[in-house]
Amino acid sequence: MPKMSGAQALLESLERQNVDTIFGILGGAILPVYDALCGNKKIRHILARHEQCAAHEAEGYARASGRAGVCMATSGPGATNLVTGIANAYMDSSPIVALTGQIPSYGVNSSYMIGRDAFQEADILGITTAITKYNYQPRSVSEIPQMVTNAFHIATTGRPGPVLIDLPKNVQSNIDEVEFTNTPNIRGYRLPQPPDPAKISQAAELLAKAERPILLVGGGVILAGASDEIVQMSDLLMAPVATTFMGKGAFPENHPLSLGSIGMHGNPAANRLIGEADVLLAIGTRLSDRATTNLDTFAADAKKIQIDVDAAEINKNIEVDLAIVADAKASLKMLLTAISKKLRKGEGKAWTNRVKEAKEQLSPLLKEIPRDMVPKALLSELRKLLPQSGIVTTEVGQNQMWSALYMQVLQPRTFISSGGLGTMGFGFPAAIGAKVACPDRMVIDIAGDGSFIMSEQELACSVMEDIPVIVMVLNNSVLGMVAQWQRTLYEKRYNAINLGKTPNFVKLAEAYGAQGIRVNSIDEFRNAIKTALNSKVTTVIDVPIGSETDVVPFVPPGCGLPQQRGDY
Repeated sequence: MPKMSGAQALLESLERQNVDTIFGILGGAILPVYDALCGNKKIRHILARHEQCAAHEAEGYARASGRAGVCMATSGPGATNLVTGIANAYMDSSPIVALTGQIPSYGVNSSYMIGRDAFQEADILGITTAITKYNYQPRSVSEIPQMVTNAFHIATTGRPGPVLIDLPKNVQSNIDEVEFTNTPNIRGYRLPQPPDPAKISQAAELLAKAERPILLVGGGVILAGASDEIVQMSDLLMAPVATTFMGKGAFPENHPLSLGSIGMHGNPAANRLIGEADVLLAIGTRLSDRATTNLDTFAADAKKIQIDVDAAEINKNIEVDLAIVADAKASLKMLLTAISKKLRKGEGKAWTNRVKEAKEQLSPLLKEIPRDMVPKALLSELRKLLPQSGIVTTEVGQNQMWSALYMQVLQPRTFISSGGLGTMGFGFPAAIGAKVACPDRMVIDIAGDGSFIMSEQELACSVMEDIPVIVMVLNNSVLGMVAQWQRTLYEKRYNAINLGKTPNFVKLAEAYGAQGIRVNSIDEFRNAIKTALNSKVTTVIDVPIGSETDVVPFVPPGCGLPQQRGDY
């Protein structure tokens, strides 16, 4: 067995997992790993400008590529700064592996060091227990290879999610014999079982007999690579497809049977037709409050079938009539075969006509698109200019909801946003990570000014590391979503939402060596996007919009989906 340091064993283990990129910021407790990285030709290190952004960059990489993203930070504040990014990945089931430095586990005369409140010590294992699938702390060099193998296996299998490895500094520096392995060894960890044939048959029977079936598709379909099966299922049943926000892109939104996304700020056609369904097939969605709005009235008249790889999601929010705990792709393949044997052809025309009617009456993108500087017009124009394979990330706030309503997504893994946690500042670093994973594709972050300024320092990362992306800032000089809620629900008692005219985004971009463009018309916006798409450096496009522009329609708190309000 070869002899090497713990840091060298870590890097060799990462290489064996085909890791090609680490997003991180160094510090004292992780220096042995960074020293070992010197001269490494297989792993690229990208220097983030904040550890939270390093985690978001790793998640953007993971969600664009389908491979685990890796981030790294030092102990104490470095590790705790990763926490929001780890929590975001946990909520959105994104596979990342976080590496943190830690104070030495043993000091002089083998005295125990961890737990004595040493400089930059934090119990990152305890802190992240609730927001990781698992976390590790090796006590010897020889443990590292198995831990790394286990970490990547856990992060990428079943329901994906983050795993953390906390590395004491002495373990990084010590030298010992190591044995490498690509075989996971995890007590009690079980992969999902194949779909139950009896339940598949029951589901097929319900769907074959349905007069008004609807497919509700979540992010789990994208994670499982089951988008093709969703298209086949929709075509077989002539069933419309609605997506959750996280499922956006799992079904091409220019398909005649696409309803867009459901929820608080969902497509009115999707929200209306969910309430008219007689059978609802929900795949890879946890049926969260943002999607269902009112748990008691959601699809009240429909028989509900739920397919999910995570048994904990079954009946957690919505009680269903039939549950299939299994991989989405495997389940849909079996279900397609079973339905084909039971389906009577030539039925469902009345439902298809109703779907067409509802879309024509209610879908925002089928209404007239204005020519002035409003989000609907801007995002419709962007869709025309961006290649189908182009990747869109978003920040959090009104920009995110406008993107859900007006930005058609045509391929899986081309729409990346913070769903469950709603993390402001996510979109720009996620765009950097997505561009690293897919360097030949266009990547644009649809941002709000309030969210972008939370991570604008990553302009330095994108410029210095030669990672050109586009940031489209919908600039209304306020924290727009909170302002809308204060306007709508609190009688315009505005408080702590005014951002003013600072910063000047063009000068900000130029200060970092990026390109800045301010636009004042749709024609100028179109030209700016074309310029940015051909640029070899990150471009920030400042797009001023009205400070009282609302995201409409919306479902007020406590109301059900059909009670959507607002003139769109």
